[in-house]
Amino acid sequence: MSRFTDRSIIVTGAARGIGAAYARALAKEGAKVVVADLNSELGEATAKQITADGGTAVFAQVDVADPESAKAVADFTVAEFGGIHHLVNNAAIYGDMKLDILLTVPWDYYKKFMAVNLDGALNMTRAVHTHIAKAGGGSIVNQSSTAAWTYSGFYGLAKAGINSLTQQLAHELGHAKIRVNAIAPGPTDTEATRSIVPEQFVDQLVKQMALKRLGTTEDMVGACLYLLSDDAAWVTGQVLNVDGGQVFRP
Repeated sequence: MSRFTDRSIIVTGAARGIGAAYARALAKEGAKVVVADLNSELGEATAKQITADGGTAVFAQVDVADPESAKAVADFTVAEFGGIHHLVNNAAIYGDMKLDILLTVPWDYYKKFMAVNLDGALNMTRAVHTHIAKAGGGSIVNQSSTAAWTYSGFYGLAKAGINSLTQQLAHELGHAKIRVNAIAPGPTDTEATRSIVPEQFVDQLVKQMALKRLGTTEDMVGACLYLLSDDAAWVTGQVLNVDGGQVFRP
């Protein structure tokens, strides 16, 4: 399948984990991928591996919390690939996240966290939407989480915000033939999850799930490819759980 041939796609937070899996899968389906991340060492390695495997990918450093940095990666993509067709807003502070509660988390850290985990998706969308419209339309996928429906402190608050942002942007961008959807992964076996979630807590989570295992990065790929592709041409403003039955919601 080559659903993304001749289409350029920015994937933020693509140096590792789920973002890297998205970038690899999109390249396999013909996309020209910008691996956008703050971590230049890992990001460059991911882009080089995609190229070595026969795909097309370049690395661009980006701080999604900074509107100027978001604009710069959009301009870079246009210069490199001639336009922008799709965006995956995956970047987030997670693996090295401070463990605290809303009532006591240091205010400066909270503002930095939300600037990346919520505002970052808006910054990137503001930077690319005119380019996507110029290309004739396209799609955006935001990375949410089942944390939006469970007690997860400021992390869950940011993801609930991503869900609402997805719905609002879907309405604002529909006229430009730009669809906006989100994926909400459940507990997923990534390096970041292993570094922040105690093993005993993971075991408790798995017991409560309909499918008794953690998700994998590859479990997320199909949803991302579907929502970005023309297969979902009449789907927008939706949040798709990929969570092994962790959360049942209306």
